[in-house]
Amino acid sequence: MIHQLRLFFIAVQFFTRLPIPRWVGFEQAWLNHASRYFPLVGLVVGAIAAAVYALAALWLPAPVAAVLSTAATIYITGAFHEDGFADTCDGLGGGMTRERALDIMKDSRVGAYGAIGIVCMLAAKLAALATLPPSSAIAALLLAHPLSRLAATSLIWKMDYARAEGKAKPLAVRMTNMEFLIAVLTVLLPAAALLLYGALDLAALAAALLATLLAEGWLARKFAHRLGGYTGDCLGAVQQLAEAAIYIAILATLGHGALA
Repeated sequence: MIHQLRLFFIAVQFFTRLPIPRWVGFEQAWLNHASRYFPLVGLVVGAIAAAVYALAALWLPAPVAAVLSTAATIYITGAFHEDGFADTCDGLGGGMTRERALDIMKDSRVGAYGAIGIVCMLAAKLAALATLPPSSAIAALLLAHPLSRLAATSLIWKMDYARAEGKAKPLAVRMTNMEFLIAVLTVLLPAAALLLYGALDLAALAAALLATLLAEGWLARKFAHRLGGYTGDCLGAVQQLAEAAIYIAILATLGHGALA
């Protein structure tokens, strides 16, 4: 149990700016197996996002609460996933060959595809969260953060790393089925709790799962075809697209269509 707790804290340290206890220490081998707790880190981030939203919504309108909640998650993660999404947009949008796409994704500068992509992504997330009823928005945050990170984790489980080196290379050791099962369980438990306590109904949960599978499946096929595998930026892109897709899917089950 101490070793598993250590792996969780290593994942927290890698994927967020949150402090971890000094006794945890660090070894490269631990980081190689910390990805199993990526969704659990997402649950922590989602809990913070939900708390910020709930507190803000006591005094402020829902759109402002959505902005503050999103800003909190960006600060906590250091825009780690948003940066990966923008780099992926630039690489796939501007790179006509595998080598050129990977080179563009390594460039720290943000191009037109990345800028447009991240603006649209943030707009979609904020619009969906702002339109959801506050109780549904809080539940969506608690579900979307771990579930979207499970979608990203699935790339590590089933795909090869596309580079010889890179910022996600320490996590690029192929996950075992047991490690991926641990990741799945860390999502199933909070999802079951949200369903049990009526925070989300079965239709919303099913729609969120379907949206996640479609987002992850579409990007995984594109990465395999264009890059021959995944990179750290690809993990961020999957997480961001899946998160936005979950919010939109939950919103769609509430019958708030503009022409409805």
